[in-house]
Amino acid sequence: MAQSQHETWSAGDFSAIASSSVIVGELLCESIPLRAGQRVLDVATGSGNTAMSAARRACDVVGVDFVPALLERARERVHAERMKNITFEPGDVEALPFPDGSFDVVLSTFGHMFAPDPDKAAKEMVRVTRPGGTIAFIAWTPDGLFQTLFALHDRFNSFGPGLAKACQWGDETFIRERFGTYASDIRVRRQDRVFRARSTPQWLGNMRQNLGPTLLAFEALDPAGQEQFTKELTVVTEQYNKSGDETLFLVTEYTEGVIRLKA
Repeated sequence: MAQSQHETWSAGDFSAIASSSVIVGELLCESIPLRAGQRVLDVATGSGNTAMSAARRACDVVGVDFVPALLERARERVHAERMKNITFEPGDVEALPFPDGSFDVVLSTFGHMFAPDPDKAAKEMVRVTRPGGTIAFIAWTPDGLFQTLFALHDRFNSFGPGLAKACQWGDETFIRERFGTYASDIRVRRQDRVFRARSTPQWLGNMRQNLGPTLLAFEALDPAGQEQFTKELTVVTEQYNKSGDETLFLVTEYTEGVIRLKA
């Protein structure tokens, strides 16, 4: 399963997908809120969106991911913005390469939710957070657009990593079951996320070219299967399109979880 996850997220160029989601990391960092000088870990950082959001707030930041190409893209972006208080290292949420209590705050925006073993991922996030520290993350909801899109991916690419179950991280009960033992306070709320594109085909085309699970699903299908997959993806996407014209104004929900650990 771990190998399948690595192959899936190494395919394509996820940074081209993540570039439209900078805002969620910014909002999460404001929601906590972060304070200058805090030690912050961004788990499954991808191309560094949320890690950079934390660094902009004068924190000392480390971002980890298991895809080397994404870490290189993150370093390119940090260099372009002249940030000095941020580094990136290889790492997996199920085996974080840090001592116990290394960070004041542990963050993740969507990345942690794809860990094959959610219990192990949650325990690792707790382990590397200091007593009294904060874990904060964002996950897609189990009843929204991405749950349906991921279920389609699983159906058309049955040998993939199993994406739909990742959305269980967006369920409040699931969150409380994983972190309740360690927490002094848990805050869970839903927020709207808006995607914009010139058209639905353009948005899906970007996914097909750059999002690893979509790219690999299409590669595994024959032409008839690709046509059917495209048709079903389009139908689901248009159900959430609020534009009223040929463009895409896609509205769906995500869950924000903020866990304060016991001191």
